[in-house]
Amino acid sequence: MAEVNRVEVELLGQKYTIRSAAAPEYVRELAAYLERRMTEIRGNSTGQDPARLLALAALYITDELFRLRDERSEADRAAGDRVGALRALLDAAILDK
Repeated sequence: MAEVNRVEVELLGQKYTIRSAAAPEYVRELAAYLERRMTEIRGNSTGQDPARLLALAALYITDELFRLRDERSEADRAAGDRVGALRALLDAAILDK
């Protein structure tokens, strides 16, 4: 079983202790990314509800994930199509002999 680390992070001025099997540096990197996204969403406004900012950041990050997943699926399909075309060419070359 992987060792569980306790990592303290700060999001919008609130401290959170995260328990994770991931490396502490990785957890801090995730928290820093989330903090940057929330700061982008908040902009110059002050006094916004932290829960609202977290929810909006979660939606934006989920959108990024879904878009990247779709791009990856499309790239995998295109690669599969190219492999199939190459296989057909090789099969045709072998049969021509």
